[in-house]
Amino acid sequence: MSLRRALAITARLLAGFRHDRRTLGILFMVPLVMLGLFALLLRHDPIPVALGVINQDAGPLGGAIVEELRASDRLDVSEPTSDVGRAQLEDGTLQALIWLPEDLTATVAGGGALRPQILLRGTDPSASALTLQTVQQAILAALGAQNGGGGARPPALEPQVTYRYGGETLDGLDLLGGPFVGLVIFFLVYVVTSISFLRERSLGTLERLMASPLRRGEIVVGYMLGFSAVAVVQSVEVLLFSLLVLNIYNAGSVVLIFGIELLLALAAVNLGIFLSTFARSEFEAVQFIPMVVAPQILLSGVIVPVASEPEWLQVVSNVLPLTYAVDALRSVMLEGADLASGVVLTDVAVLAAFCVATILAAAATLRRTVA
Repeated sequence: MSLRRALAITARLLAGFRHDRRTLGILFMVPLVMLGLFALLLRHDPIPVALGVINQDAGPLGGAIVEELRASDRLDVSEPTSDVGRAQLEDGTLQALIWLPEDLTATVAGGGALRPQILLRGTDPSASALTLQTVQQAILAALGAQNGGGGARPPALEPQVTYRYGGETLDGLDLLGGPFVGLVIFFLVYVVTSISFLRERSLGTLERLMASPLRRGEIVVGYMLGFSAVAVVQSVEVLLFSLLVLNIYNAGSVVLIFGIELLLALAAVNLGIFLSTFARSEFEAVQFIPMVVAPQILLSGVIVPVASEPEWLQVVSNVLPLTYAVDALRSVMLEGADLASGVVLTDVAVLAAFCVATILAAAATLRRTVA
């Protein structure tokens, strides 16, 4: 083996990288951007859990418990009326409600058990666990203050916990399962579409179609329908595996979930067609993945809720199609929401608008493929 000839190949390869600015950017800039975003998301101060307290206690213990809850930096405490609190729990403004009964102080003074009613929204297992833990600590602290720090045995604490959605068996897979269903479909459909469409160009098939009487819009729609047929089969497979094999929690309509998946697949198809027009090789098409797909995975709410992101990143998240798909899938699967829900309808409308926009963009830029 000749080391000189091997080094000549190495030098040629490095020279190619030196003149390829896009590849250099992928190698040295994108990792810094991705790690920076990841650090911003995970090191940003988490939003306290929103807790509504309905204090009906006629004695001092209820007020003491409220003060202890307000002193916690893990909770954002408000005191709505019962009807307002339930409405806020429904729309996600509150994550939990706690009722302190009017005879609370008297019951504890008589040696009875302390039984506050706690209603959890139940869509986020970590928020539910944090709420229960913090409420228990606040009640015990209030009881200790009422006893003057004495050694008297505290009353039994028996909170009556109910869940609006999900339940105590809800786990991390149930929380992330819906978004990951959409994420897997979006990623794979985008990769297959962009590379396959680029192959059509490199084989000359697309150029021959452009020379035919077919219009650009007809070509784009034809390719879109072909790739979408494959995406439909994949969507069915992923959904059935998630629900029947992984047993991911679902309280909503399977048909609606499939519809959201299909819209997301169409968005990925059209995005793949559009971006592939700016690539000259399969390698360049793959380079768009860390620039286009990876930021959406980080900022769409799959890993960290969008509301917990820094405000300027929330602006970016709110223009990404995957953000709306994640929100819609969580609303349907965890809360049983349907199209009558304003949130789901808005998410679906944004996804549909993105599909239309990328179809128009792909048709408008198709001429570049044969230039």
